[in-house]
Amino acid sequence: MKNLNQAPGHEELLDHNGKPRMTVEMPLSYEQTRLAMSFHEAGHAVLSMACGMHVISSEVIAWEPEHGGWSVTGRTAHRSLKVDPWEFAAECAAGELAQLHFLRVNGLWTPERAAACVADHDRELAIDVLAPFGYRIGRDHVPEGGMSWAAVQAMAVARMLRLWDEITVVANAMDARDALTGDEIADLTGLVNHPMAGGAA
Repeated sequence: MKNLNQAPGHEELLDHNGKPRMTVEMPLSYEQTRLAMSFHEAGHAVLSMACGMHVISSEVIAWEPEHGGWSVTGRTAHRSLKVDPWEFAAECAAGELAQLHFLRVNGLWTPERAAACVADHDRELAIDVLAPFGYRIGRDHVPEGGMSWAAVQAMAVARMLRLWDEITVVANAMDARDALTGDEIADLTGLVNHPMAGGAA
């Protein structure tokens, strides 16, 4: 298996609230699972850059647990203060959606595999980051003055499909190299990696 690395630290497997991210077995080969996760992170990275964020890095992380076998996760880091709140929410949704689209276009989609792509931690990040600023996202409803998560996903799908070529280039490079800097992603896609404005998203 290519690019099996040292297991990430415990804190790297936690969500933004310090809770362990939900893990689901992906019924695919190691190589397919790794590439699918690369598409997940590429979706985050490309939409982040396209909406004006500064992307620091994006990576796929694969390792062999102590009990053998393999595990795969990923991480994308970005910063900005001046991004439209709903664009930020769409960026959060884009990882799962890019992973699902990868499965569809490659004839790998099944209900079981789709369920393994669900990234509730990305939805909860969008909800928690935007709530203090008065932007409300309903998990299964439309809150007054806000948007449902389904509407956020629809917005994200439209952007993701327009940027699918860029996402594909980034995902394939990430699968080959493990990690990409934001500037490398900009070079690969022709997108602008906007200057870091301070503050974390």
